[in-house]
Amino acid sequence: MPTPPPPPPPPVEDQSYSIHAQSLLKAPTSTILTKSAIALELRFAVPDQTLEEAENSIPITAQSLLKVKDLLMAESWEEAQKALKKSSSYLKRDLYTIIQGKPAKERRQLRKLYVDLFNAVTRLDYAARDKDKILVCNCWSSIISYLDLILSDI
Repeated sequence: MPTPPPPPPPPVEDQSYSIHAQSLLKAPTSTILTKSAIALELRFAVPDQTLEEAENSIPITAQSLLKVKDLLMAESWEEAQKALKKSSSYLKRDLYTIIQGKPAKERRQLRKLYVDLFNAVTRLDYAARDKDKILVCNCWSSIISYLDLILSDI
């Protein structure tokens, strides 16, 4: 007969936790799960953006992504990275909302373009971090291509 596993060690009071974290550690599991579930349910119950809002803001967010080129050409690498992350996050949100509103058979191709576009954005971010001008130019041309394709499909 196998021996049972050893019991878990007793909890240790650690002063490095915040007061909120300590209260969660002492709270019954059911309380923690209930609070988390309520927060999670509220997140899904209130959408961040409607389809109409996304369709109206897509030209603005796409344009803000295109403005990053000026910073890249001026070799303002850190500013370009910040602008790229900000504009791409808004564009990502808008595109995702629009793709979710499309019929199921159209979504597959749009999701592929979406993934390709934002993979190119990530590569551009790394290229800007490394100050690699050639890779920046290659990534930028990929972004323009994918952006044209996805905007023509939606």
